[in-house]
Amino acid sequence: MSHQHTGSRLRVAVLGTGAFAETCHVPGLQSHPQAEVRAICGRRKDRAQYLADRFSIPIISTDYRELLSRSDIDAVTIVTPNSFHAEQACLALASGKHVFCEKPLATNLSDACEMVRVAEASGKVHQVAFTYRYLHGIRELRRRIYQGDIGVPHYVRAHYDCWDGLHPSFSAGFRDKLDLAGGGVLYDVGPHLFDLVSFVLGPIESVTGFSKMIPRHRRNVGPLIQEEVETDDFASAWFVHESGVRGQWFGSRVTPPLAERSFVEVIGDEGALRASLSRGGVDVLKVSTPSKPTWDELCLPDKTDDESPHCLGAMMRSFVDACLRGKLDGEVDASFYEGLAAQEGVAAVEEAMADMTWVRIRRYH
Repeated sequence: MSHQHTGSRLRVAVLGTGAFAETCHVPGLQSHPQAEVRAICGRRKDRAQYLADRFSIPIISTDYRELLSRSDIDAVTIVTPNSFHAEQACLALASGKHVFCEKPLATNLSDACEMVRVAEASGKVHQVAFTYRYLHGIRELRRRIYQGDIGVPHYVRAHYDCWDGLHPSFSAGFRDKLDLAGGGVLYDVGPHLFDLVSFVLGPIESVTGFSKMIPRHRRNVGPLIQEEVETDDFASAWFVHESGVRGQWFGSRVTPPLAERSFVEVIGDEGALRASLSRGGVDVLKVSTPSKPTWDELCLPDKTDDESPHCLGAMMRSFVDACLRGKLDGEVDASFYEGLAAQEGVAAVEEAMADMTWVRIRRYH
């Protein structure tokens, strides 16, 4: 049964009017010649109107239920706070729309499972925003591992840290509120890193880890309003892949960044590969071997050197392409199944931290 889109143009509604809607979703969709951003929806009408004016979007809405009932919308992208993802995605899929959802898929496993169930029953395209998959360095790292360039992989480590959460200009947002975000760095960076290591080295079998919050208040909308930060500031996970590869990741917004603040390394018995992690502004792949331990940069087949966040546009165009042909590109795109797998990893860290133990991943799909 084909679910290919029959029209020549894909009419998309963007749910959410925050910074990432403005920098990624709307311009990324508009960069595809066959996509039309037909509507934008947010709680604040003035903000929705601003984006509509800036990007020439014909319809603004403050009621996503009303918007999702329209017959002139083919697909929806969801860039709202995490706690809204499940309800909005399920309603959109039940309304016959293709859905692109920001990570994390949901704020708990049961909601994520329901999203997968509804997505599968709908027959529509469902995709999750795992940006790192669209880095040239990650694609080449994955290819070289599969062709045996570093021998048999035995270890993977991923790292992301910065001082942003303690910077004097840091202001509280939805990611600092438990009811809106579910968690902090664990829910923001964790899904990216769990998905990345699974994308490169296959499914994860068991997990342990922890997260921690630095108690503090930060200004919110106005300089006189102080809000408590409620979510974790750094998190770490150790894990074992089904293949036997061991790994770890660390994510933080309260530690000084390393020289390369975000990267993933895969180590094998004949060498190691290290790829930078970014939205595309830094896209580098390096190699090290036991006989030549210094890191040497490798040429990337599709590399662009304009230092722009090219992954954002590539990711949004991939969703449009998937809707037009009726299925994802299995070589790179992440479905709700991959979103659920990352959510399982995050939930395992929380369970492991509570019991100070290792948690075996329970496959819900």
